[in-house]
Amino acid sequence: MSRPGAAELLARLVAFDTTSHRSNLALIDFVEQYLADYGISARRVLNADGNKANLYATIGPAERGGVMLSGHTDTVPVTGQSWRVEPFAVTDDGERLYGRGTADMKGFLAAVLAAVPAMVEADLAVPIHLALSHDEEVGCLGVRSLIADLAEQPQPPVACVVGEPTEMRIATAHKGKRAVRCHVHGKACHSGMAPEGVNAIHAASQLVAWVAEIAADKAEHGPFDDRFGIAHTTLQVGTIEGGAALNIVPADCVFDFEIRNVPADDPEAMLAALHAEAATIETRMRETDPAASIRFESLSEYPGLSMAEDDAVVAYIQALVEDAERARIGYGTEAGLFQRDLGLPTLVCGPGSMAQGHQPDEFVTHAQLVRCSAFLARLIDALECADAPEQLAGHARFSG
Repeated sequence: MSRPGAAELLARLVAFDTTSHRSNLALIDFVEQYLADYGISARRVLNADGNKANLYATIGPAERGGVMLSGHTDTVPVTGQSWRVEPFAVTDDGERLYGRGTADMKGFLAAVLAAVPAMVEADLAVPIHLALSHDEEVGCLGVRSLIADLAEQPQPPVACVVGEPTEMRIATAHKGKRAVRCHVHGKACHSGMAPEGVNAIHAASQLVAWVAEIAADKAEHGPFDDRFGIAHTTLQVGTIEGGAALNIVPADCVFDFEIRNVPADDPEAMLAALHAEAATIETRMRETDPAASIRFESLSEYPGLSMAEDDAVVAYIQALVEDAERARIGYGTEAGLFQRDLGLPTLVCGPGSMAQGHQPDEFVTHAQLVRCSAFLARLIDALECADAPEQLAGHARFSG
């Protein structure tokens, strides 16, 4: 059987348009058949509609816990972007491989699949688990059902590498995120009689100002975490909409805001304070119209990742990568969910740079794929060692 390399497999994966609003089942079919060709069975975890799936497979002794290599299959849209190349076909200029998802994060998946024959041939003392998820780009939604499934397994993984693009440097932390929509409902009237109405934009603007005030306070007072390029929690309002005409007091206003918090900060406390501020404003609004209201809607959330620098898993994986410098990433991943919901020691490390992710003419370099493949080869060698479980001391699920 011919063994395709990472670049060839990347071309196959990019050819599947797995933009988050589309099904990923064609890609899952391909990967499932690819694994079956090497004698590996895989388990699907479908979404409620049955049009998307996570995929999970184990290579090696199933009676032990193992190291999970995890990546999402969905991509962001190309709509509105100006591409010089076809986004859903890899264009190779000899140095870079262009296409949607090449960096974020089908490059990692391709390198992992290219390493599958070596995984199968290895005498692994500790298994390697492969996890492919869906709907990461819209709030880390799909992986949650996979996590629930893994929690019920007798031997779930005990360590995880999420292959988001870090230029093959290890990241031990990333910020959490809460995205929230605020609906403000007032009372419309002619602007010449403005005091008889309840101006929803005015009320919303007070809450927008509150978000900006807290953002400034976090920038000045922290808490701070130097593992991030921006070392403090950030808050920002991203969209706002309201009003019909200048001579009408607006009855409705809607705005979206987000909190990206460092691990030491508590987004729920910030939201509780905002809700209290909103309740005070709402009380004043209802003095004019009892039907006035302020309502909050959660859009998405995921926790931050925070691994102890001296954790055994950190040391174990760090020894297998070429670069001792730690990555400082400003984006969220599924890693925080694995850590929070499974208690799973998790790192982020993968080929490419997020500077290319979500951009037109997204690319990953051949050199980055080579570095990822070399890391995977070293991981396979390390997990062949009879004392591999003991080298990850402190994680009892390796004991089988």
